[in-house]
Formats: sequence, structure tokens, C-alpha cells
Amino acid sequence: MRKRKAPRPDGGIAVLLHAMDEAYDKRAWHGTGLKGSLRGVTAREASWRPAPGRHNIRELAVHAAYWKYRVRRRLTGEKRGSFPIEGNNWFERSGDSESAWRSDRDLLEREHRALRRVVANLPPGRLARRLAGTRGRTALREIAGSALHDVYHTGQIQLLKALSRKRRVN
Repeated sequence: MRKRKAPRPDGGIAVLLHAMDEAYDKRAWHGTGLKGSLRGVTAREASWRPAPGRHNIRELAVHAAYWKYRVRRRLTGEKRGSFPIEGNNWFERSGDSESAWRSDRDLLEREHRALRRVVANLPPGRLARRLAGTRGRTALREIAGSALHDVYHTGQIQLLKALSRKRRVN
């Protein structure tokens, strides 16, 4: 019995998948992606805050996971309430537990893979359709926004790493 080939995504979806990959886990012209920015970061470093009331690396990672979940939910029509951490948007994360930090990174990875699967399986022509609960935004805008969101927070993480490491040296 011959294996059936997976359908190739249409051109727009292929471009979005490429953007998602570069923003998350493939080397891009702009440097590391979100996953790469977290490589080698210890729990202590990930929990460091540059000032009271500012977000740390762990919070940025979980925030990115949450928005991947939200975009996926918007694309699939899933109901609220399935994100594994109670709350929305920003989640306070602190502490030096390496296992808790690993769990946060694993959550980000799972949410990225789940969103990527949904995008890869979108039917042709779906990108231009307005999505419910988005004030008229299209699937194209939501997916592209998710990739741009990763790049934005990657820059913040890189800056926090540099500040944290400089602080330890001085």
C-alpha cells in the first residue's frame, strides 16, 4: 500500500509557515528565533526582572505560548478555557526551579507545534476569511501577527539576557 502524500499548502500558507518557522525555531537573517533565544537560559536568569513590575523571560515565553493558543483557537473556532495555566495574556512566573522553567518552554513548544499544524492544514482560500471574535481580522493577519509577535518578544528576551549577564559581571 502506497503512502499518501500530505497535501502541499497553497502559496500564501507556505509563506506563512516559512515566517512562523523563522520567527520561532529556524535561523533567519535577523538572527535567532524565539526558541533559540531561550536556549541556555537558566531558570534563575529567566526569572530575573530588570525592575519591579517589569516582565521576565519566563513571562515572555508563556505570553508567547498563550498568543499562539489564542490564534489557533481563533482559526479553529475552539472555545475558551483549554490553556493549561489559569488567566490570560500575562502570567506571573518566578522562581529558580529548572523543572518549572522547562515546563514553560515545553508549553511554548507544544503551542507552537499545534498552531503550525492548524496553519499547515488550512483549506485554500481560508486566509482571506474574517475570523469570529477578532473585530474583522483575517486568518492571514492573525497568523502573520503571531510570527511578528515571536520576533518582537525574541528581541526583548535577547535584551533581558544581555542585561542580566551584564549585571552579574559588574
